[in-house]
Amino acid sequence: MITNQHKSIAIAFALFLTIAHAADARPNVLIVIADQWRAQAFGYAGDPNVKTPHFDALAKQSVRFVNAVSGLPVCSPTRATLLTGQRPLTHGIFLNDIQLNPDAVSLAKILKEANYTTACIGKWHIDGRGRSSFIPKERRQGFEYWKVLECTHNYNKSLYFSDSEDRCEWTGYDANAQTDDACAYLKKQAKSEKPFAMLLAWGPPHDPYMTAPDKYKAMYDSEKLILRPNVPPNHQAATRKDLSGYYAHCTALDDCMGQILQTLDDSGLAENTIVIFTADHGDMLGSQGLQKKQRPWDESACVPMLWRFPAKLGKTGSELTAPMNTEDILPTILGLCNVTIPKTVEGLNYATYLAGGKNPGDGATVIQSIAPFADFQHANGGREYRGIRNDRYTYVKDLKGPWLLYDNKADPYQMKNLVADPASEKLRTELDAALLAKLKERNDEFLPSDAYIKKWGYTVNKGGTVPYKN
Repeated sequence: MITNQHKSIAIAFALFLTIAHAADARPNVLIVIADQWRAQAFGYAGDPNVKTPHFDALAKQSVRFVNAVSGLPVCSPTRATLLTGQRPLTHGIFLNDIQLNPDAVSLAKILKEANYTTACIGKWHIDGRGRSSFIPKERRQGFEYWKVLECTHNYNKSLYFSDSEDRCEWTGYDANAQTDDACAYLKKQAKSEKPFAMLLAWGPPHDPYMTAPDKYKAMYDSEKLILRPNVPPNHQAATRKDLSGYYAHCTALDDCMGQILQTLDDSGLAENTIVIFTADHGDMLGSQGLQKKQRPWDESACVPMLWRFPAKLGKTGSELTAPMNTEDILPTILGLCNVTIPKTVEGLNYATYLAGGKNPGDGATVIQSIAPFADFQHANGGREYRGIRNDRYTYVKDLKGPWLLYDNKADPYQMKNLVADPASEKLRTELDAALLAKLKERNDEFLPSDAYIKKWGYTVNKGGTVPYKN
């Protein structure tokens, strides 16, 4: 005789099997992040010089956020934000070479709880104990498979550590060797019943620019490069030289991405793997007469943001205008994987939006510099700033008041600053109010950098940089 108790047990068991099956069927997650690759430097983004056929093909298969930004366009802050879904004033990493709290609620820890295996290969840059120092398991934020170095830009003599303090060296150009290792990991995981989450972090195309393999450098003649209109005449010769090397790195990485995508196809993983490609920040590369990162202009603040995901999760091959920020990456991953988003996360979950649903945001996000340092230090004209960016405008203010205002549709190279234009006064007032509302929502008092450095107890040198050891 079947009793109500038996029925309840049967229903509970069926529910358990359903949940277990859903967990087993969760998609794999592959995040590939490059260092200092600006959003504009791809064939699919309209760059007339660079050769990126594999990324161009990936973009056609992906959802592309065309206004994606690095909220604080610096390496360590972006990486800490990507892993935690928190903003820099929350996790405290607003300069390079600072340690992220080992107890932080972060990507690999969360996904391990959801039965994922985890892996990290390449650059880390959130340990803050020396750029060539061993990182023990308790400071790896939950990643299990580990072939990592805190930071190096010597791409042809690149070290890493695994589970011992013995230093290992990648063979040749490190991005190639790291990609080979990642592909070997993927092939192994194809035989596993558990889903995986892997972070592959390349060092290029960050300078030094002229260190890509020779065959890629031979592809670019600096004299034939077409420069962006916002590169001043007196910077064009140097920019051409830098760009030829920068593009060589980009094309080398494009081949690496092609290898990864082919491995996913060949191993049968592609149909159930979310592939995310982004960068920690861009590179001015002579635009506005400036170099490198930290700046609020698009070449520095805008980053590539491609999401390719299994067909069962929604339609791909489209462009979205929401200005996705770094803190939005983690909650969106968790949303796509049907994993509970921790309350510590501050970013937006764009999973439904990716699949054609409603935008969870208001169409604007914040870019900022909290403590300018190094080539952007105060002595070099660097400044603290807070800005708002939407699908059309960039508005930025520093500690003295309004600084920049661009109409990015009418002026895509940001060559006409409208901040003092009387005809733009109403627009400036509206954007200023929107920015202030967002800062209030974030409890951001927009103080001088010294206040935040003192609050977090950091020691900086005259260049505003936290000293580090190689």
